[in-house]
Amino acid sequence: MALSPSAHVDSFTRDNLPPESQWPTFEFTLPEVQYPDRLNAGAALIDQAVEQFGPDRTALIGPDGTRWTYGQLQIRANQVAQVLTEDLGLVPGNRVLLRSPNNPWTVAAWLGTLKAGGVAVTTMFALRSTEIVPIIERTRPSVALVEHRFADDLDAALAALGGDGGQVAVVRFGGDGADDLTARVAAKSGVFEAVPTAADDVALLGPTSGSTGVPKITMHFHRDVLANADTFARHILRPTADDVFACSAPLAFTFGLGSLVVFPLRFGAASLLVERATPVQFAELVAANGVTILATAPTAYRAILKAGRADLLAGVKKAVSAGEHLAQETWHHVHDETGLMLINGIGATELLHVFISAAGEDIRPSSTGRAVPGYRATILDGSGHEAAPGELGRLAVIGPTGCRYLADERQLSYVVNGWNVTGDMFYRDADGYFYYQARSDDMIVSSGYNIGAPEVEAAVNEHPDVLECGVVGRPDSERGTVVCAFVVLRDGVDGDDAKRKEIQDFVKSRIAPYKYPRDVRFVEALPRNPSGKLQHFRLREQAAETNGTQV
Repeated sequence: MALSPSAHVDSFTRDNLPPESQWPTFEFTLPEVQYPDRLNAGAALIDQAVEQFGPDRTALIGPDGTRWTYGQLQIRANQVAQVLTEDLGLVPGNRVLLRSPNNPWTVAAWLGTLKAGGVAVTTMFALRSTEIVPIIERTRPSVALVEHRFADDLDAALAALGGDGGQVAVVRFGGDGADDLTARVAAKSGVFEAVPTAADDVALLGPTSGSTGVPKITMHFHRDVLANADTFARHILRPTADDVFACSAPLAFTFGLGSLVVFPLRFGAASLLVERATPVQFAELVAANGVTILATAPTAYRAILKAGRADLLAGVKKAVSAGEHLAQETWHHVHDETGLMLINGIGATELLHVFISAAGEDIRPSSTGRAVPGYRATILDGSGHEAAPGELGRLAVIGPTGCRYLADERQLSYVVNGWNVTGDMFYRDADGYFYYQARSDDMIVSSGYNIGAPEVEAAVNEHPDVLECGVVGRPDSERGTVVCAFVVLRDGVDGDDAKRKEIQDFVKSRIAPYKYPRDVRFVEALPRNPSGKLQHFRLREQAAETNGTQV
């Protein structure tokens, strides 16, 4: 499709879009996602919200009691845009790197960047300097807005790059310095006319979470930012202006950005912003702040239940599970103890948010759901053809959002004949429900049997002494591959041979015995990326290095 005339003076992002021949097919089948040619997502989210819902409604809530209204958020976003353009010389199309945890100023910085016509480069605040360097090299930001507690690694990254890092103006915020962003904005009027960007100007460069290795840089238009709110949120979550959202994911992770910024602002709701918390601490804040729509990972729901604190979820009306596979057993446990019907879903940074899900009476606990309105999905077999119902294959999706990588040859493998191919193995039933089996690289073939790692993980996680586990295949000379489980036990439980055999026998009693983990390793913690996703590729590396105990 032909792109609209760009408002970007700096043409870097449009110049570095993948060739159109490598794009997925885009479909705009819902009237809600048929946007005008000129669209600024920042203005659509905050200016239109103030106009529609009024300036006095609560927008952002901090765990310390901080509350920003919609009017205050609009003024501070405008002030950030003024600092960017008037003090730092930002022109439309320049990139602004954001490095900060979940707090109100992060939201103001993100909105201000978009309103100024900048391109937000969202990064996890937990990234180290060596991880920041390639992001800077590839995205070439002209400005970096960084929360003052997390500035050291950014400074180290820029120092390592030297002249190769270009001239990046670094502005800290949240501190008490005279040059702090919060001090700079005090001199600004808070009146700013948003740049009339094209709907297909790039608004966001989002590094992938890196759960499968080296992160890619995804490219998203202004219209893409709104599309997930107008599909998944509008048709599945159905929020109202009276809702309060909470999500455990960082704002730099598109799951968190959607759940904490885009969805609430689109529907006039409020958002609870939490920087760091254990699952139980998070649930305590959810209860204390009247959260009605909660989004977190199955690991967190299990931890809350195992701590005996299901009561903390009593005020939640809708609970979303994403980020990792939701086992049927976990769904039933949450439902039995809280009455909540977990809204399962699968999304991807490449498509910004969830594209397969189901809510309410449409839920089938063993299924991830159906294609979200506005999207369609299928299963591709090994030859790239659509598979028959019940046949295992690769999940493929088409909708109003899709994969565009910044200068990355992996574009060619993610997009196949117009489909976004996520790397997840599913099958689909005759009713259009999709059933997750594993990531394509997490299928374990042992002695000729196909074994899905998530199924084994779900069985191990049901053991009362297990906090969490990760399952991978380990090369084996006799069986080709054996199932290897890395297990984190609850405090006070010894990881000895007796416990190992107890867990193995427990798994055999719950799923087909050939699927049990022959290799069980007790560990203090599992490797996770900054967004909280389990890094199975690191477990595979560990499994290959040394043999554990086999039975």
